[in-house]
Amino acid sequence: MAWAGLQTALQLIYPPRCLTCGGMVESDFGLCGPCWRDTPFIGGLVCDLCGTPLPGVDDGVPVHCDSCMTTERPWQQGRAALMYRDSGRRLVLSLKHGDRHDVVRPAAKWMAHSARPLLREDTLIAPIPLHWSRMARRRFNQSALLADALARETGRTSCPDLLIRANRTRSLEGLTRNERFATLMGSIRAHPKRTALMEGRSILLVDDVMTSGATLAAATEACYASRAREVCVIALTRVANES
Repeated sequence: MAWAGLQTALQLIYPPRCLTCGGMVESDFGLCGPCWRDTPFIGGLVCDLCGTPLPGVDDGVPVHCDSCMTTERPWQQGRAALMYRDSGRRLVLSLKHGDRHDVVRPAAKWMAHSARPLLREDTLIAPIPLHWSRMARRRFNQSALLADALARETGRTSCPDLLIRANRTRSLEGLTRNERFATLMGSIRAHPKRTALMEGRSILLVDDVMTSGATLAAATEACYASRAREVCVIALTRVANES
């Protein structure tokens, strides 16, 4: 009763606000009606490898988008919760560059819904790692925050340092698909003290944005090098019309 009273008092002092527009909402970690309608959630028929929405009806048969039919994906399955545009893009940028950690909890709920087909009983959840120099400058890894929250949401285990960035790569912004893959080749490795955790196990890799899939591919290869049984991927957002 005391805790419920404290929550009520806090809501009176700090009423819940919409994550995107700041308007009043009924509960914490929510979106107002207009922002919910403007948020590009992914649903229905999607590519089984990257989560891109596709025309048609989901009849349970895995289908692949044009991009995944022309670019080999080393992972088993992939999904994304939102498209990287409009409110989806603003939410990612506010988390990544605006220290909006309040985005993490609802984002994990949306990702958990999308990740249902990817989850196994022994799934170990791990984030795409940052190089130590970028981590020092940014102070946090947004993918690690999402991975930890997703693990709590799904009742699975997470390991924030399962993988490491062996070297600092240049920014991928503006690079073509082939340039992205070439830049990231060999840049991600298993943490030498965590390899035993992956052997014979299903790994779910978490990132905030999937563009070409080059980063997730490099991380997937690192997991298979440590004898993971299978690797699946989940991103908060998916970029369309990649080049």
